[in-house]
This record gives sequence, C-alpha cells and structure tokens, in this order.
Amino acid sequence: MSCDSSTTSDHRSPTTTRPARPAHAGRRHAYPRLDPARTALVVIDMVPFSDGPYERGVIPRIEALAGALRQAGGLVAWVLPGSGGRRAVREEFYGPEIAELFRTSGGSGPLARRLWPQFTVDEDRDLLVEKTAVSTFFPGCCPLPGLLAERRIDTVVVCGVVTDVCVAGSARDAFTLGSRVIVVADGTAAGSDEVHNAALRTLYRSFGDVRPTTEVLELIRAGR
Repeated sequence: MSCDSSTTSDHRSPTTTRPARPAHAGRRHAYPRLDPARTALVVIDMVPFSDGPYERGVIPRIEALAGALRQAGGLVAWVLPGSGGRRAVREEFYGPEIAELFRTSGGSGPLARRLWPQFTVDEDRDLLVEKTAVSTFFPGCCPLPGLLAERRIDTVVVCGVVTDVCVAGSARDAFTLGSRVIVVADGTAAGSDEVHNAALRTLYRSFGDVRPTTEVLELIRAGR
C-alpha cells in the first residue's frame, strides 16, 4: 500500500548537510560495510500521531529497508512511544494538556496495529517495543538495548521521526553504548528542512554515518 503523493513531501537535503572535509578519520563514511545478520533497522515513532507530508514521505523508504534487511537475515525493530507514568517535570515544562498529549501519543491496543497501516510487520521475526523517553537507548526506558545485545547486534540503522528529537537522541545514545550507527537521511523527518538538515549534520560529525536509502540498501545487498 502506497501513500497518496498529494500528502507526502521530501526534505531538501543540500550537500552542506555533510562537512566539506570528511569527518571520519579522513573517510567520507565511517562504516563502508555491514553484516546484515548483526544489523538492526530501528524504526522510531512511526505512528499516526506524527503526521505531516514529510513524515508520510518516509514510509515507503522505511518499508523498503525493512523488507531488504529481513530478506538478508537482519532484524527489524519497531519502537513506539510508550505512555509510562505522568511526570511532574513534563507537566511543568509543557503544561498538563500538552504533556498528556505526548504521553499518550503512541496510542493503545496491539503494538503492530498502532503503526502506520502501510507498514508490513512480521510479528514472528520483528521486535515491537515501547520507549518512555526521547531516546530508545536511554537506560531503563526501553527494552530494546538488551534485546539487541542478546542477538549480538553491533550495527543499528536508525530511521523514523522526528529527526532532531527522538531519532537524534536514539542515535547518540546508541553510539555512546557502543553501536555502529547509520542514520537514514531520507528515512527520517522533521518539521522543516532547516531543522532536519541541522540535526543530520551534527549526527554525521559526531555520532554516526548519514546515508540515503539507496546507499543503505546497497550496503545490505553487498553484505549478504
């Protein structure tokens, strides 16, 4: 099932998203190859709460990556916002109404049914988890880090929404915990081109590779 093109849009990602001088020991990319069997596609917060033309635009690319990595023997992990408990600091920061809106943004019911319906989820093979923090990899707030460690996953390919908040936070913490991180530039979305590209530039300089979907698909094929 594909998205209606009238409701989708792509971020404009100029070449300035990447520094003119390669940041990774003189190389354009830190990770020129990956082993699909030790790679997880981490799909963050792809639920209808995060709706907009940019968000809808990344759905087909994430679907393509998930299918390719499964076929190559890799792992797909769907991470959804979890409700958790009410926190006074969030209510003070956002106000009670907005804090509650964010707290319940992941919806209710079976996890697979909370995702955008365009996605194909293999519930026998994929992981479906909730997180109660901005970052998927913040200690104690999501079971995914432990599940990946059990499966000897050493590389995470990060996509989803939004680029500058949950995607960036997850990529940073994954790198801090020792994972090889690849962020999918056109598989993430934010509220504007400026915010999206600024977040990708920071991630590329300090926390992981940033590549388009076509290059990540090629890495998966080459690693089989």
